[in-house]
Amino acid sequence: MGSEQFVVFRLANEEYAIPIAQVKEIIHYKGATKLPDTPEYVDGIINLRGKVISVMDLAGKFALQAEKSLAKQVLIVEAAEQEVGLVVDSVTEVLRLEENAFEVVNDIAQSRDYIKSIGKVENRLLIILELEKLFIQHETTMMRDAG
Repeated sequence: MGSEQFVVFRLANEEYAIPIAQVKEIIHYKGATKLPDTPEYVDGIINLRGKVISVMDLAGKFALQAEKSLAKQVLIVEAAEQEVGLVVDSVTEVLRLEENAFEVVNDIAQSRDYIKSIGKVENRLLIILELEKLFIQHETTMMRDAG
């Protein structure tokens, strides 16, 4: 039986996870340079060791009330063949989930095709995201052009 490692993070009091293979690094968020004519949830761009990376506020994308903490973190991930920063409240852990720890999403969650499945860990539920489906086509183009 196989297993997979995930990076777990908090966002508006819920736990989400993405495959560790898609995470390039985790950094402390110090703000971004806002670009004109971008959606509210696109924080802007950052300079990461000479590379310009688009940063998206994941709570804003999901229309959630994010914590008002100054200690946010950014997951630098590879999605849609480019590196993107995802602002989250906090990264909590890396954990390995066995194949039998996943639950198929119900009809409500299926309306959001970026929700891949639900991970069950003891008494916790983790929303497993599918990054490739998180960004709609015009967002991918906008982020590629910004970076």
